[in-house]
Amino acid sequence: MTPQQSLAQWDEQLAQVRSRMQARGARPGVIPLEAVAAMDGLAVMRAILAGELPFAHIADTLDYALVEVDRGRAVFLGAPQLRHYNPMGSVHGGWYATLLDSALGCAVHTMMPAGRAYTTAELSVNIVRAASAKTGPLRTTGTVIHCGSRLATAEGRIEGPDGRLYAHATTTCLVFETQPPAAPAG
Repeated sequence: MTPQQSLAQWDEQLAQVRSRMQARGARPGVIPLEAVAAMDGLAVMRAILAGELPFAHIADTLDYALVEVDRGRAVFLGAPQLRHYNPMGSVHGGWYATLLDSALGCAVHTMMPAGRAYTTAELSVNIVRAASAKTGPLRTTGTVIHCGSRLATAEGRIEGPDGRLYAHATTTCLVFETQPPAAPAG
């Protein structure tokens, strides 16, 4: 597949996901703890992708979107923009880190049974190629390496439509039981 074909496919995939989410009224927000505790992680991620549950505010802020999810894997598409630049005139490292943390974390989340959740304990990012507002869409893929009852690890990559690597990362996540909200006093 040529880079132009990959780019066209990515653009179409992103347009379909955004159209479906808009049609269902999806908005950025926080998923109620009761919903997260009652569903397994893959079901939660699929409901976000379908526009049935809110997506993360940070995805709206940095203009990226979840486009694929499966057990142990999550894929996001995003394009760096001028508003993501640091004062030195390049894409801020936090942009790469946020996309990678999202893909890695969501991949881990797909492995969670109902009543279990995770949080990032460690994130290691390596930026190997500069992206810019002219780069266009980049694809971020997170894949679980190991998911146990207390720790999970995952790896991820940000790539261009030509297959060139822009950044890669690994994460370690703490896995824990979700806590139901406390009953009101009285």
